[in-house]
Amino acid sequence: MNPWLAVFLGGGAGSVLRFAISQLFQRVEMKGHFPWSTLTTNLLATAFLAWLVLRFEVHLPGKEQWRALLAIGFCGGFSTLSTFSYENYVLFRDGMPGFAVLNILVSVGAGIALFHLFARSA
Repeated sequence: MNPWLAVFLGGGAGSVLRFAISQLFQRVEMKGHFPWSTLTTNLLATAFLAWLVLRFEVHLPGKEQWRALLAIGFCGGFSTLSTFSYENYVLFRDGMPGFAVLNILVSVGAGIALFHLFARSA
């Protein structure tokens, strides 16, 4: 499969799944509350990416079309730095700096911890 097509297809699938998860969380989240849907999707994408990267290095060398589809396309479409940044901006703007700092620390810290966890199990 052409790597451009693989990234396109994976990105579309990841974006649709991210939208579905945000719709599920929309019923729970209200303006000004912690952005659980973005945290969830970003951590799921990070866990999947960590697992993929470490597995590809060991078990699937030379399978670049799968890396393009899943790691670059799917995980790139599923996770979102722009939404993460916007939601933290809104938390600061709306006078909830504690939630913003908590979101930043948990998102980044847990993401790094997930890579470390999967690296230890590889």
